[in-house]
Parts: sequence; structure tokens; C-alpha cells
Amino acid sequence: MKRIFLFFVFLLFSIHQFSLNAQDEEFVTNLSLNNVVDLAIYQSASVKYAQNRNVNYYWRWQNFRTRFRPQLTLSGDLPNYGNSITENLQDDGSTDFTRVEKLKTSAQLSLNQNIARTGTHLYAASSVNRLQDYNNNTIDFAGTPFSVGFQQPIFAYNWAKWAKKTEPLIYEEANKSFVEQLEIISREATRRFFRYLTVQTNFKLAESSLSNSSDNLKIADAKKELGQISENDYSRIRLSVLNAQKSLNKARMDLKNADFELKSYIGLEQDEQIALTIPLNMALFEIDPEKALQEAYENRQETPRFERRLIDADRELEQAKRNSGVSATLRGSYGVSNSAYDFPGVYESPDIEQVIRLNLRIPILDWGRSASAIKLAESERELTIFDVEKDKKDFEREVIVLVEQFGLLKDQMITAEEADKVAENGYKIALKKFQNGEISITDLNISLGEREKGKRDYIDSLEDYWRAYYNLRILTLYDFELNRKITYVNPMLEE
Repeated sequence: MKRIFLFFVFLLFSIHQFSLNAQDEEFVTNLSLNNVVDLAIYQSASVKYAQNRNVNYYWRWQNFRTRFRPQLTLSGDLPNYGNSITENLQDDGSTDFTRVEKLKTSAQLSLNQNIARTGTHLYAASSVNRLQDYNNNTIDFAGTPFSVGFQQPIFAYNWAKWAKKTEPLIYEEANKSFVEQLEIISREATRRFFRYLTVQTNFKLAESSLSNSSDNLKIADAKKELGQISENDYSRIRLSVLNAQKSLNKARMDLKNADFELKSYIGLEQDEQIALTIPLNMALFEIDPEKALQEAYENRQETPRFERRLIDADRELEQAKRNSGVSATLRGSYGVSNSAYDFPGVYESPDIEQVIRLNLRIPILDWGRSASAIKLAESERELTIFDVEKDKKDFEREVIVLVEQFGLLKDQMITAEEADKVAENGYKIALKKFQNGEISITDLNISLGEREKGKRDYIDSLEDYWRAYYNLRILTLYDFELNRKITYVNPMLEE
């Protein structure tokens, strides 16, 4: 009967303790690695910066495109009033100062178009001017009802032609860089996740070590009363309890620091209680190095950047050549103009107006300045070609090496997992043997150290795998698990 009573007391106590633990766990949020990465991608400060930077390049691209679309402009002076004394030269050479009071108004409607390929500027315009002379009490009108014209540089450097080549590449770089930045954020979230997980594991190990050491001390106290333990062994057991308490205190401080760092990065409130789960859902797949290299060239920003660097080198060389030779600008216009005493008269029987003008610039002597500028541009172009080829080879080598390393991590992780299990089982056996008096505290501490090392090595192997996984995604911007390109939508552009 007494045993039954004690059993029910123990059962009620266990149910109460389980209820308390369940209440505590209700306020704890369990986060997986995918949860942490998703939070970082959708609400961290880093992703907001990446989104804003992407928006900046988007509007730069839109602004560039509008520069080669027709522009309709209305301009003028409304009004242009003047009341001042002016100096007038008379027919006999003398000077007369006269007060002049005038009101001028003007308006011009113009349609402008730039042609990037040739650097040509075309326009069509219509303008009218009104002049009211208060001294003579007269009103005059003048205007150009219609005119068309052009401005054509000849032998000159055409910035628009080169901008048409480089700006699309800059925008392509920006879009690929946006995807890359989000993958980098994923990797950084992974790094912080495993720092927290390592500290969390150390904390649990320290708790377990303290609990076991305390149990060992209780056994040692009983043995001491019976005279079955030496003072040296008893002191070592007490010391193990103190060391376990120090380790637990340090682990608790490290856990607070890691907790603050992780929450700050992924945008969680600091007062939210979290616990991390070990990411065991690895997709152990094989990767074809040629496929990885192909995707890297197609998806990474380096590809358009390599092309843009070569184009910029050619552009600098052409600019040096154009600026050192003969240059000219041809301007021409055709239209009709008239003057009258009233506004409708401007449009009655206007006269034809034609203009053609050629401006020339011919360098004669510059003491070798132009030649040296060309040679410098040629040298920089050759250096750029060399650098781009070197960077391409380094890029390819980085991808191939990472693929090879990723393939080796599978065996490393399997080995670390097996070692962790062996060390954990060995520690349990050693603990039982120590409590039965079969081994010394020194042997138990050795087994404890092997257990902790095995656990940390296993966590480190998991971190190495997942960081290599995200490094591979960063280098290729390709999801080998799902066999598709990695894409992200910028919500700021959708708005």
C-alpha cells in the first residue's frame, strides 16, 4: 500500500512538472534554419538596403531610357518687364541716355529628339514674341510659326552610342547583384544561426554536465561517509562541479550575446523567446561542375561586368582618338518667320528662313599631348583585357573548387555524426561505470571531453555543409536542389 501511495505521489508530481514545462514552452518559438533565413530575407535591415539599392538602379535605367524619347517642351518669358536708362550711340558719335520702359513676352513650343547611334539632335519648334514699348506706345509681334533643324557632330566622340551599350549592362548587373545580395543575406543568417546553435549546444552540454557532476557529488558524499573514497578523488569531484558551474555561467552569457545578434539581424523582438532546431534536412545531391560553371556565367553579375569593362576600355580609346583629331559640328534649320503689329499677322504670309553652319576644330600643335593620351588609352585597354581574362579564370576556378569541396562535405558530415553518437554512448557508459566505482573521475572527464568535442564537431560539420550550400548558391545563383534559377521579386518595385 505504501508503494502504491508513493507511486501516485510521484505520478502527480510528474504531471504537475510536465504542465509547468508545457506552460513555459508555450512562449518559446522554435526556429529552423529555413525560418531564420526566410525572416532575414523578408524583414531584416540588410534586405531593406538591398531593395532600396535595386530601386535606385531601376530608376537610373528608366531615366536613361527617357533621354532618347521625344521631349515636348513649352518655354518662354511671362513677363519680361524692364524700366531703365540705357546708353544709345547717336549718328554723330555722341552718346545719349534714354529711359526705356518695355514689356517683353515670349513663348516657344519645341519637340526634341536625340538619335544615339549618330549623336544627332533633331528639333521642330514654333515661337512667338510680343514687345510693348511704353515710351512710344506701340505693340509689335514677331515669331517663327514653324521651323525644323538639326545639330550633327562630325568626327566627335559620341557618348550616347557608348551609353547605349553600357547602361543595359549596368542595369543587368544591378538585377543580378540584387539576387546575389539576398543570397549573401541568407548565408549571413546561416552563420548567425549556427553561432547561436553552437552556443545553445554548449549551454545544454553545460547543464547536463552540471547535473551529472552534482549527482556524482551526492554519490561521493555518501561514499565519504562510508570511507569508500579518497580525499583526492573527492576533491576532484567537487572541482568538477565548480568547473561545470563556471562553464554553465559562461555558456549563459554567450547565449545572450548570440541571441541578441541573431534577433537583431533577422528583425525579431529582443523579448521573444526562441530555440533553434538542428537542421538535419540536408539534400545530399551531386553537382556537375560544368553545369555549375554554365549557370554561374549565365546568372552572376560578373558576366555583364566583364563585357562592360571591355566596352569601357574601347570607349576610352575612341574618346582619346576623337578628342585628338579634327572635329566639326554641322547645324542647320529651315522654317518661316514674320513680324506684325498684331498676333494674327505673324502667321500671314511669313518669309522663309534658312540657316546652315559648320564649326571646325583642327588641332595643329599640342606637343605630343594627343599622341600620349592615345598611347595611354591603348595601354589601359590591353591591361583591362589581361585583367578580365585573369578574373574569368579565377572565377571559374572558384566555382570548380567550391563544387569539389561541397562533394567532400557529405562524407565529413556522416563521419562527424557517427563520431558524435559513439562519443555520446561512450560518455553514458563511462558515467555509469564511474557511479558504480569502476573508473576514476579522470577517466570520466576524458569521456566528457570526447562527448563535448564530438557534439561540437558534428555541429561544425553541419555548419560547413550549409555555409558551402549557400556559397554555392551565391556563386551560381542556381538552386541545384530544385533545378531552377534563383529569383527574387523586389516588393518596392511592385508597389
